[in-house]
Amino acid sequence: MWKVVYMAQNKETADHINELLTEEGFLIKIKPVYKNVSEEDNCYEILVPQAEVQEVHNILMEHGF
Repeated sequence: MWKVVYMAQNKETADHINELLTEEGFLIKIKPVYKNVSEEDNCYEILVPQAEVQEVHNILMEHGF
């Protein structure tokens, strides 16, 4: 089961978190919050497998997210 670990306010932040977590070896999904909003104006959910939530939270906090 996938769990939301972060809500990115823009695509740039979502992509940055994607790179960070992918480099650390985590599976990640990025899902736009709104369907009829442009990519630049949308918010994004960052999702990871439930078993990795605590570890991902720790990494995000270490990097100021």
